[in-house]
Amino acid sequence: MENIQYEKFLGELGLNKEQSLVYESLLKNGLMPARVVAQKSGVKRSLAYKILEQLISLGLVEKRDNIGKITLFFPAHPGKLREFLQKREEAIKTAEASLGGIMGKMVSDFNLLSGKPNVQFYEGPEGMKKVLEDSLSAESEIYSYSDVISVQQYIPTLNTEYMAKRTKFNVKKKILFFDSKEARALLPKIYKPDITEYKFIPFKTEPPHTVMQMYDKKVSYITLAKEQMIGVIIEDANIYSLHKYLFEHQWSTSPELPIGAVSAVEKTLQ
Repeated sequence: MENIQYEKFLGELGLNKEQSLVYESLLKNGLMPARVVAQKSGVKRSLAYKILEQLISLGLVEKRDNIGKITLFFPAHPGKLREFLQKREEAIKTAEASLGGIMGKMVSDFNLLSGKPNVQFYEGPEGMKKVLEDSLSAESEIYSYSDVISVQQYIPTLNTEYMAKRTKFNVKKKILFFDSKEARALLPKIYKPDITEYKFIPFKTEPPHTVMQMYDKKVSYITLAKEQMIGVIIEDANIYSLHKYLFEHQWSTSPELPIGAVSAVEKTLQ
């Protein structure tokens, strides 16, 4: 019968070289004390004990005590390798999720060292949540442009939760909304005047389905659409200063429009 070497295949499953050699030697030779395992596998005796304990914790080796007062080791059924692989795949998925949560901060730290603007990119509803909630730690008042119709169409629950947290943390905001009859009807139902001031921008074309926020030397965007939701956070003092200046200028020139009043857009359509 052909003597197949298992080390390569065991390595592809995730075992390191020493673990593969020890498991293979047990699989081919059966019940052995650690001293013999070391001889058969070619692993140093001092290391063999450590590797055996690792394989036991992975469910791939069994320990047999009280046989002639010498501890013996035996390989678990090869079917256990499937369970080991499944657990490893689950661990990788968990690690990927954890990496996604911390990657933005890691990139931020790296970019600060290299002098580059920090840019974080997100997708989907969970990504939109991360972009919005990043502003909850704002040390100063948030400035924002917003298409409230798109917000209520695509992320109404998320916006309600965000508003509740903003109220709880007393995070104040000034918002310039794209003007429409529908927007003016929605606003009093959504935004609380004690933490939100808003004005309107006349908009003669379809609103851009976007929310933009400025705070703490950051500028964030979320684009809302049925097919795709994209969020971006840019951390750069110069970019922030430019957008803050443009917002303040627009705010100073935008009139207070009472709810129920006829907007400039509607006047052009009359």
